[in-house]
Amino acid sequence: MRFEVFRQEKRKEYHQHVGDVHAPDMELAKQYAQVIHARRKPANSLWVVPKDEIGTVDADEQSVEMGGTTQKQYRWATNFATGEMPEEIEESEREQQSVERDAAGESDD
Repeated sequence: MRFEVFRQEKRKEYHQHVGDVHAPDMELAKQYAQVIHARRKPANSLWVVPKDEIGTVDADEQSVEMGGTTQKQYRWATNFATGEMPEEIEESEREQQSVERDAAGESDD
């Protein structure tokens, strides 16, 4: 049986998925998880969950169940056509593009 393992490094932090273990029952799965995922780097907490017990909702299901994807473009001033953008927005846009180019390894040349 396959069990998914989630690890919390420090108290009040989120649990993060760190992998899985294969075991015949929950007790062995918890022991395997401790050995594999908490032996060298101590953990505050481990969650060990049977893979079959994890429910998933993909994007298509979410759209149907939640009445469609909520569009929130109205929250951004740049999505309104007013003719001209205020200088501070244009400057912010240029700054963001520059940061993105730098992160991608491109230059302004």
